Amino acid sequence: MLALTTAIRIFLYRAPCDMRKSFDGLCGLIRCELDADPLSGSLFVFINRRRNMIKSLYWDRDGFAIWFKRLEKGRFNLPDIANSDGRIDRLQLTLLLEGVVPKKVSRRYIFER
Repeated sequence: MLALTTAIRIFLYRAPCDMRKSFDGLCGLIRCELDADPLSGSLFVFINRRRNMIKSLYWDRDGFAIWFKRLEKGRFNLPDIANSDGRIDRLQLTLLLEGVVPKKVSRRYIFER
C-alpha cells in the first residue's frame, strides 16, 4: 500500500516516460536524469506522453514497489513546479491523482512554529 507521510520526498519526472520501463529502467532514469538515489526512500512519479498513465516507484525497506494508474477517460493535469529538482508535495500529488485542477489552493489553518 502507498502510504504518504510528511517525511517522504516526492519527485515528479516531467518528461514523457515509456511506461514499458520496469524497476531497472526507472532506476536508471532516477540516477541519470534526476541525479537522485532510488534507494533513498523517496517516491518517484513518472507520466507518459498522452498523460493518461502514471507510474510511481519507491523503495519499501526490502525491495522496490511500483504503483500504476491508468485513466480510461481524460488526462492527468501536471502541477506547476517551482522547484528545479522536480519536487512536489503531498497535496500536489493528491490533486494530480484525483484529477483536481485548483484555481487557488490555500490552507485553512496556518501552522506557525
